[in-house]
Amino acid sequence: MSGFTFKQFHINHDKCAMKVGTDGILLGAWAPLEGVSTALDIGTGTGLIALMLKQRAPSLVITGVEIDNDAFLQAKENISASPWQDLNLWQGDIKEFQANTAFDLIVSNPPFFNDSLKSDNAQRMTARHTDGLSFDSLCAKAASLLSEKGRFCVVLPTTELSRFERAADNANLKITKKLWVFTSKKKAAKRVLLCLAHNDELQTLVEEELIIHGESGAYGTAYKQLCRDFYLNF
Repeated sequence: MSGFTFKQFHINHDKCAMKVGTDGILLGAWAPLEGVSTALDIGTGTGLIALMLKQRAPSLVITGVEIDNDAFLQAKENISASPWQDLNLWQGDIKEFQANTAFDLIVSNPPFFNDSLKSDNAQRMTARHTDGLSFDSLCAKAASLLSEKGRFCVVLPTTELSRFERAADNANLKITKKLWVFTSKKKAAKRVLLCLAHNDELQTLVEEELIIHGESGAYGTAYKQLCRDFYLNF
C-alpha cells in the first residue's frame, strides 16, 4: 500500500502536494493537549496532524481546514479509513472560515517559502509558499479564533523564525515554548516548533532542543520517545 502506515492509521498522500514528513509528525506529537477540548488544524493537507491529535485524545472535537480540493478529498479518504469518523473537515480559505466557538488549540504546518524559487506546480506552490497565506494573515486569524487560554502551535524552518515572530507580535500573540529541532548534533537547527498564547497571559518562555538522529544515524532516544505512539518500528 502506498503512503505511510502508522500504528493506528494509514495516510495516503498521492493526491497531496505535501507528503507525510517529519515536520507534521513532530507537530502532531508535540502540540500540548492538556485542558484542550476543541482543536483546529489550518491547512490539514492529508489530515495527518488532525489524526495524530485525535489518536492522542479521542474525545477531542477537531476541525481540519484545507483550501486545495485534491488535498481535501485525500484528507476525507484518510479520515474515513481511520478509527475516528467524527473528525470535521471544511474546504476553503482559512481567511473565510468562521466558527461558533473559540478553539483551545490551533495547529498549522504553514506555507513558509517567501522569496525562494516558485514551482511550476500550482498545487505545490500553494502548499509551500506564503503568497496565499502570509504569516501576518495566519497569526491574525489564529488570534481571532483562539480561546482565552488557548494555544497556537506551528512548525517552521529556523530561517523563517524572525519573520514569523514579527507577525505573531503584530497579532498580539506571545511565544511561550520553542523546540529547536536538529537533524544531528553536528548540524545547526533546521526547524523550530513554537507554542503561542494571547499576549496578556503571564508566562515565561521555555526553550528546549530535540536531536532526531544519533551519531550512528539511527533515530535518537528523545525523538523515539516523542513519536513512539505513532511509528510502527518505535
